[in-house]
Formats: sequence, C-alpha cells, structure tokens
Amino acid sequence: MNTLSNRLQNLSPSATFAMSQKSTELKAQGIDVINMSVGEPDFNTPDHIKAAAKQAVDDNWSRYSPVTGYLDLRKAICEKLLKENGLEFEPSQIVVSNGAKQAITNTVMALVNPGDEVIIPAPYWVSYPQMVKLAEGTPVHIPAPIEQDFKITAEQLEAAITPKTKLIILCTPCNPTGSVYTPEDLKALAEVIVKHEGVYVISDEIYEHINYSEKTISIASLPGMKERTIVINGVSKAYAMTGWRIGFSAAPAWITKGINMLQGQYTSGPCSLSQKISQVAWEADQQCVEDMRVVFERRRDLIVKLAREIPGLEVNVPQGAFYLFPKCSSFFGKKDGDRVINTSTDLAMYLLEVGHVATVGGDAFGSPECFRMSYATSDENIIEALRRIKETLARLK
Repeated sequence: MNTLSNRLQNLSPSATFAMSQKSTELKAQGIDVINMSVGEPDFNTPDHIKAAAKQAVDDNWSRYSPVTGYLDLRKAICEKLLKENGLEFEPSQIVVSNGAKQAITNTVMALVNPGDEVIIPAPYWVSYPQMVKLAEGTPVHIPAPIEQDFKITAEQLEAAITPKTKLIILCTPCNPTGSVYTPEDLKALAEVIVKHEGVYVISDEIYEHINYSEKTISIASLPGMKERTIVINGVSKAYAMTGWRIGFSAAPAWITKGINMLQGQYTSGPCSLSQKISQVAWEADQQCVEDMRVVFERRRDLIVKLAREIPGLEVNVPQGAFYLFPKCSSFFGKKDGDRVINTSTDLAMYLLEVGHVATVGGDAFGSPECFRMSYATSDENIIEALRRIKETLARLK
C-alpha cells in the first residue's frame, strides 16, 4: 500500500503556488492571464549585485560553506541589524538559510514540541500553520479583520496565551495584508509577552524595507524582548533576489545552536555564490532598495484607487509589502448562470477562469471573507487587471 507519512497527510498544499500553476496552465493554452497571485518583485536583481555574482563565479566560490553561512556574511548581517534596527548580535547568533522560509521552519522545528501552541494572527502567510503542523504543534489563530486594519490587539494576545503557548509568529509588514504594526502597537504586544515566561516571538521582517508608513521598529528592540525574539529576514523582497534563496535568523545563542544542529543535518549551508552576493547586497549602497520601494508605493496608490471603484469590495490602505487584501464577502451567494460564489476561493477561481486574472482566495490565509492580489507587477497590468475584475464581478447577480 502506497501511503505517505501522517505528517504529510496533515499538510495543505500552498494555495499561492496552486493558483500560480493554474495561471501558467491557462497561459500555455494561449489565454492572456494577468498573474497577481505570486508574492515576488517583478524587478530584476540590481546590476551591482549581478556583477558580484559573476565575480564570485570567477573567484571560485563553489565549495561547501559553513552550516551557519560564511563568517563575512554573518558579520555583514550583524552590521545591518545594528545600523538599521539598533540590535546588537554576534556572528555566532546568526544562521544563514535557504531563504527566510527555511529560517522560520528551522526555528519552529527547534523550539516546538508536540502539543505546544503557536499563536498566529489571521490573516497569516499560508505556510505558517503548516510549519507548526510539521513540528506537531497546534496553531492558534487570532482573528484580525479589516475593521482592525488586520492587526491583533494586546487584549486579544493576552486572551490567547495559555500554559501551552510556546511561540507567537508576527509578520510586519504583513503578507497577505500589507498592514504594518506601529511602534505603539508593538510596545503593547511586548508588554503582554514579557509577562509570560517561556513564550517566544518569531518576528518575520522580510518585507521590512517595502514600507510606506513612518519608520517602524523590530519588536526585538523593545525592553525584555531581544532574549525572547528570533528575527527573520533575507534578501528576497528588498533586493528582488527571490531565486537566490538567502534568508537568516538572528536569535539568542542557545536557539541559534539548536538551529545550527538542525540545518546541519538536512541542508547544510546555503548556496555559496548566493551568500557572496547577499553580502554585497547588504554592504553596498542601498539606493536600489529605495528606488523599488517608491515604485511599489505608487502602485499601491494606484491599485487602492481602482479597487475602491469596484462595487462590493471593501478596501483598506496597506502600509507595506505589495499586497491588497480586499473584503469580498458581499459577493457570496451570488451567481453567474449556474455558477455560485460561496467562498473567496470560489471567487478567485471565477476571476481566473472568467476574468483571466490570477488572485488567491483568503481561505488559505485564515480570512475567508477576503482575497489577495499582488501588485508586484507593472502599472499597465494593474490597470488592466482591475478593469477585468470590475467587469467580471459585475456579472454576479
């Protein structure tokens, strides 16, 4: 009998990748699909970073690296954390991984025991609960609806913490909503956390530099929080380097030791060439990051304006990342012929198959009343995609 392990049977496939694959299949049939399902910058990796990659090849950086990553890269990450976040770490407290996704999984696997609870604000990135399930932990979701700008409150957090709570996963700027926790928001959450011994925070800061609000802080910089926080970041979003697969965790030394042990057994150190160019990304002039951020902000303004012109959608103004997460529940129960829209996943599939725009239903993000659109695409694509969405949704009665 061909049977996969129980841990795999308990997992759900990635909804974002599934919608992107369906989009690709339709394109292969000659259908003009605008893909707004994938969270990936549409920019090319900046030229000075590509030049460093070519140099790294010529310099023969092609051998195994230390499990935790090259020392020079870890020093560069420490410098970045000190300069940009006011956080002082030693290179021994940094583990470089195959993307921020692995860095988060490493942390969950290193800290969570069967039955431990992990608090995850909803909406959440689709992979967080699945990572917890892999570790045989229990995801505990705190709903944060659009009326709260998709952010949990300190009161909600306090009510969710139990003697079984081990971790809280916090993402700001947030995927899928683009919401940003202000310094005041984070201070309120930190005051709750420090009261509970043995509760730790994974602070996913991968969208740190795609931020349109006032300067934010890392929760790790607040009193009593550095020893409770595992900071996650990487080069994928800020530097348009998704395919290079470099992320990192910065944590208390005892946690880093565990992550190092884990990574050493199942992947070892990440790609040597990617590490060398990531060092350049963090050490070189940062104007490229700001240039891309400005473009994303302009696109944010454009998509918010166009989405607010679509009857039936409720739209907030995201303060970071490159996602819009409109509330679409007013369409539930409506029909186009024999086709009935019962869920946001139904709506996303309808928009793909009828409107030829790929989005992702909010069910997979823990907010079934919404759906996600990525505006990491051209202005022209945004304008045409929203035109199609408006026209397609108008068919529902």
